[in-house]
Order: sequence, then structure tokens, then C-alpha cells
Amino acid sequence: MTKPRRFYLEIFLISFAALLLEISYTRLISFKLFYYYTYLIIGFALLGIGSGGVLVAIFPRLARIPIERFLTGACVAGAATVGIGYFVVALTPVSTRNIWVSGGMEIAKLLLLCFALFASFLTVGIMIAMLFGRYPERINRLYFADLLGAGLACALVVFLMRVLTPPGCIFLGGLVLAAVGMSLARDWSRPLFYVGLAMAALLAVGVAAPQMLPEPVTEEMKTIKPDTPRLFVEWSPVFRIDLTITPYNKDDSVRLIHHDGLWGSTLHRFDGNVSQLTKFDTDERSYAFRVTERPPRQVLIIGAAGGHEILTSLYFDVEHVTAVELNPATTSLLTEHYVEYTGNIANHPRVTLVNDEGRSFLARQQTKYDLIFFVAPDSYSAMNAATAGAFVLSESYLYTVEMLVESLRHLTDDGIIAMHFGEFQYDRKPNRTARYAGTARRALERLGITDVGRHILVATTPSFLQLSTILVKRNPFTEQEIQNFLDNTARLKGGVVRHAWGRVAGDGAVNKAISLPEPDLAAWYAAHPYAIEPITDDSPFFWHFARFGKVLQQFDEPLTDRDTEDSIGERLLIVLIGISVLFATVFLLLPFIVIRDAWARLPRKGQSFALFAAIGLGFMFFEIALIQKLTLLLGYPTYSLTVTLMSLLVFTGLGSLASGAYAGRRDRVLAMLFAALVGLTLFYQYAMGTVTDAFLGTPLGLRVAVAVAMMAPLGLVLGAFMPLGLATVAALPADPPVYIAWGWAVNGFFSVIGSVLTTVLSMAFGFRTVLFLGLMAYALAAALLRSIPHAAALDRAGPTP
Repeated sequence: MTKPRRFYLEIFLISFAALLLEISYTRLISFKLFYYYTYLIIGFALLGIGSGGVLVAIFPRLARIPIERFLTGACVAGAATVGIGYFVVALTPVSTRNIWVSGGMEIAKLLLLCFALFASFLTVGIMIAMLFGRYPERINRLYFADLLGAGLACALVVFLMRVLTPPGCIFLGGLVLAAVGMSLARDWSRPLFYVGLAMAALLAVGVAAPQMLPEPVTEEMKTIKPDTPRLFVEWSPVFRIDLTITPYNKDDSVRLIHHDGLWGSTLHRFDGNVSQLTKFDTDERSYAFRVTERPPRQVLIIGAAGGHEILTSLYFDVEHVTAVELNPATTSLLTEHYVEYTGNIANHPRVTLVNDEGRSFLARQQTKYDLIFFVAPDSYSAMNAATAGAFVLSESYLYTVEMLVESLRHLTDDGIIAMHFGEFQYDRKPNRTARYAGTARRALERLGITDVGRHILVATTPSFLQLSTILVKRNPFTEQEIQNFLDNTARLKGGVVRHAWGRVAGDGAVNKAISLPEPDLAAWYAAHPYAIEPITDDSPFFWHFARFGKVLQQFDEPLTDRDTEDSIGERLLIVLIGISVLFATVFLLLPFIVIRDAWARLPRKGQSFALFAAIGLGFMFFEIALIQKLTLLLGYPTYSLTVTLMSLLVFTGLGSLASGAYAGRRDRVLAMLFAALVGLTLFYQYAMGTVTDAFLGTPLGLRVAVAVAMMAPLGLVLGAFMPLGLATVAALPADPPVYIAWGWAVNGFFSVIGSVLTTVLSMAFGFRTVLFLGLMAYALAAALLRSIPHAAALDRAGPTP
């Protein structure tokens, strides 16, 4: 007699596939569109899984299908949606700018892309809901297997993306689903087994040879298109790089490096003869080496990219240059793939090339540097991804007050910080330069410096755009150094000095950010048409210049400014919130029309709506804000995403399972849980930064362990609220399955919206505000739970999302 299946392995593999899809799609979408779509993907994963639970609850006929047959069909269908979904996502052209030109057509394409993402997660949600509903007596073990599979995917996905590429990992997720379907079909349906086998074979091609898959059609603002000739392509967990020739460069002395589909930096032919690099005599990079009275000897470059600043340092005869580059794929150009082309500069005796995150690397160093050269890792001077707004809404901890303070402390007495920025229209809106100058002012003031104007020099030169150079010094620039600055500006064609103490100053935004008296400064920032206030680690969105109030006022107006940072990203966030509301309404709330009579009889719908809405929003406020905050500790956004999700999945699940022990003590337990949440929120607000600073310079493995340790207690606490809420409403005199489905739907609706809304609130008010909003949401949830009659038993509670 065949031993009955317990489905632990099946649910483990299904959840593994789902998380693999979710995280791999964040990288694919970052290349195809932009980074700020990442949190929409998190929302759509939640939407699909939540919709599956709702559909199972409101269509009781599904429960009469034999579970093996249902899972077989769902796995094969899920595998098919993964394969088809990739082609839809990859090949659907979407132009953000054209949303305000062609309107409905562009929105329709974006909706199609979102539906393709949603469909794969929907099949997963239905299967998990079916297993939980069919075997309530084994729900604890099934849920544990579910979380274990998801957690393993989070742990392995970075490695898998390096080996298989993100498209290959997406197809691996589909292959896993097809394999589960084949395993189940073998016992009862040979035809379906062969269908699954054929599906697996097709998906395996995408896993083994992802280069055979169609190239994603990128945003029209991106510089890489499917038909762009490329010399080299490599995906990484940080960003994808593409190397291309330079059309206007006939001697092939320069090649272009594209970061996530955007022209990011350059690779230069070098024959090893430093004396031939005379072009740097009239290059903006010369400021960093000619201004100080004693030429720099020890140089640190943050954002080495293709090595242009390394060559500059060698030309100006520095003693040693340490160059730090975040992306291992970019570093490999200098160390493996184009060693001869670049003159083997990575192995030059005066060069140390490091693959690391700049701020983390600096925190680990005891060395004092004569020059810390920020090559504006996200800026126009490095020609990086911000050229089309890819980083407008992403966090960057390289530009904050805290990073500038750290850098100033690592300077020698005469050392300087050098930064370049490109501006579309410097005379009208020098937003980048003014914000960085104001941020430098705040950093200098934190070190007790009051005569800030003597510590900052600013000049501009014409380039691809108007290029600004900002020099910052812990000690005042001397008269000779200021003269050196003026002389070097005169050497550069079109150079203009914008700020030099005692020599040049004006009434523009940059000089006001540096020189306005403190009482007038705050009022000037508040009245300025753009958000150019100094940025801190609490809200490190350097590229967010458009104020949301102004964006909403002009939302329906065409985009005429060629500055792709001006309002486009903020407008798109509002569009994404609208899409989230639309999908959540259609797939979570409208299905209740099918059982509207049963739904109408549910008591306390208003209270339950507010309860599950508060839990959904509160959970996302904590999750997304902490994903963003942990980027500082972990250095890589992908690591932050995977570690945070893994920690929350595992420990929220454990908190949910532990809630079964709270029977009969709901109100007392709620008070304890909320008190713990208050303590954790205060920790994240006021002590997490100290912990981050203490461990920032440690190896990555230890930083991951610290991140997990900080997230674990939060997961245990938050994991109890949803099952307590479901148990409470299920015990009311109503139809428990319908009420539980209603709770899932409302919770999912606000979770989906919260995934994007949290980013907007973080940009507008900072992470601290978002975390306090999360705490207030759970305070409301606890109060609403206490107001609903106490459930006699909690064993009918479902798992937390």
C-alpha cells in the first residue's frame, strides 16, 4: 500500500520557487526599467499569494478536487506562467516618459507587465492555501516547510544569480514547479507527467543557456537596447554591465560601460606609459591633484568603475592609490577580461583595486588619506545610471552627512574630499551641487567648524552636461590653495569659479547653501522650489528633488523638461500606487461579489477592515523601511532585500506558530507584544545606527549575522498579530472560512499598497517617521483586537502572510 503523501517537500519546493522568482525579478526589472520597481514586485508577490488564499476560500468547489490532481495541474500551470511571464515581461516595451504622452496605451502595457508578474505568484498562492486548508492538523509543519523553502531561496539566490543570471534563476523557479508537478503526476496521470516533462525540458534550456532567452526590451531612456552590439555582458547581484564600443571614437581608445542598461562609465586603452596621459592636464579631475599645497600621496577612490581616476592618479604621480568598486562584474573588466586593453592597471605596483562597498571599506581603515575621491558613483560625471533617473528614488549612503563626517575623519591635516556632479541646467537649478554643498556644510558643523565657507570650493566646466567640482577640506583652504583653484579653473576651457572664500561668491543656490546664516537657511530651504536640503542616513534619497506636493499639482501635465530627474521618478511612484490599488481591488476585494450574501452577514466588518488594514500597512512599514536601512550595514541592496526577507519569513513564521500557545490570554499577550514592539521600534530608531557603525567595518558574514539578530525579535512579535486577528474573527458568529478570507483580502490589499507607499513616505519624511507610523498602525490593531469579543480558542488561526 502506498504511503500517503504529507506534502512537506512539495510545499518546501513551491515556496523556494516563489522566492527565487520574486528576488530574481527585482534584478531583471531593475535592468529593464528602474530600481524603484523593486518594491512593487514585493507587493505583487504578496498580492498573488493573498489572492490564492481568497480564491480557495470563496470557491468551495476547489476543496472537492483530489489534492494530488489539483497540485499537479497547478504546478504545471505555474511553470507555464513562469515561462510565458518571462517573455511578456522581457518583450513588453514600457516608456515611463510616454505615460504622460500616449497615456492609456503606455498604462496598458505597464498593466500587462504587472499581470504577467502577478500570474506566477497567484498559482503559488492557490497551492499553499489549498494545502493549509486541506490539512489543518498539520498546518504547523506545513508552514514550517513553507518558510524553510522560502528562507533557503533567500540564502541561495545571490549565488544562483551569479551562476545562472537573473533570467536563468527565473526559469529555475519554473523548472522547480514543473518538477513538483511531474513527481505528483507520476502516480496518477502519465499524460500530465509528459506535459510536465516537456515543460521542464523547455525551462531547463533557459536555466542552462540563459543567453538564448530574448533580451529584455529596456526603457526608452536606457542606452542598452536588445540590438545594441556588445563586447561583454555580465549580470551581478549589484547591477548588470554591458561593454560597448564608442561610436565617435575611431581609434577604439575608449569603450563604454553601461550599468543596468545605462551609460555608466568608461574603459580606456592604456599602454602603460603614464607620461602619455597629458589629457588630464585640462581635465576636471586635475582639481583634486593641483589645489593643495602638498600634492596628494595617499589617494582613495570610491567608485573606481573603469579606472579613469586610477589613471589620473598615476599621471599626477601619487605614491599609492586604493580604488574601491562595488560591482564585482565591473572589477572583473580590469582584473580578468580586459587586462591587456587597460594596461594591467589593477596590478600596477602603486594601485590596490578592491571589490567592496565604499562606506564599509572606509569604516574598516585606519589609514589617513590626502585625497578621498568620490567619482560620483551615481552621477553624470561618471556617466552612471542616474543619467536617466535610475537612482532618483533609491537610497545611497555615500552622500549623507554621516558619510561626509566619516570621510573627513579619514583625511590627513591637509587632505581633501573631491566630488563631481553633472547638472542639466546649473544656472537655473544646480540641485545636485547645492544639495551636496549643504550636506558638506552640515557635516563640517558636526565637527565643530563654524567658518564653513572657507572649507568648500566649487567650480563648473562644460562637458556632456555642466560639470561641477566640489572640494571639501577639514582645515580651511589656504590663500595659496584658493589661488591654485583659481589658476586651475583658468586652465580648463569654459571653467567658472562658483565659490571660493574671499574671491568669488554669488547669490545662487550653491552659495546660499554654504553661506546663509543658520536662522535664514531653514526658511530658504523650505521656500526653494526643489527639495535640496542636506540628506542624512535617515532619508538618504539624494536624487529626490521634486516635492510631492508640486508633483501632484502638475501630475497630468506633459513632461517637457529634458532633465530626467525632474519629477519622473516621483510621478511614477504615484502611478505604481494607483496600479497597486487597482490590482488589489480586482483580485482581493471584488471576488467577494461571488459570495456577497455570506459576506453581508459578517458582523463587525468595519472593525475587522480597520484591524487587518492596520496589520497590513504596519507590517510593510517595518519591512520596507528596514530593508532600506539595512542597506547601509550590508552594503548591497540585493543582500539587504534577501537577508531582511529571509529573517522576517523565518521568525514571523515562528511567531505565528508560537501564537497557538496564547489561547485564553489574548488581551494580556497583546499588551506584552505591543510593549515589545515599542522597545524594538525605539531600538531601530536610536540604537540601530550605533550597532551599524560598530559592525560596518567587519566581514560580510558577521554583518549578515548581526542583521538577522536585529530582525529576529521583530519577526517573532509581528508574526503573532495576524493569527490572533484571524482567530478572533473566526470565532465570531459567522461563516469562519468567509471571515478568514475577508481578513486575508484586506490585509493583502493594504500590504500591496504599503510596499510602494512606504518608499514615498521614506522619501518625504524619513525612515524614523515610517517606523513610528508602523508602531502606530500596530497600536491601532491591538486596540481593535481588544474591542472585538474574545475568541474562546485560537486553534483555527491561519498563518501570517
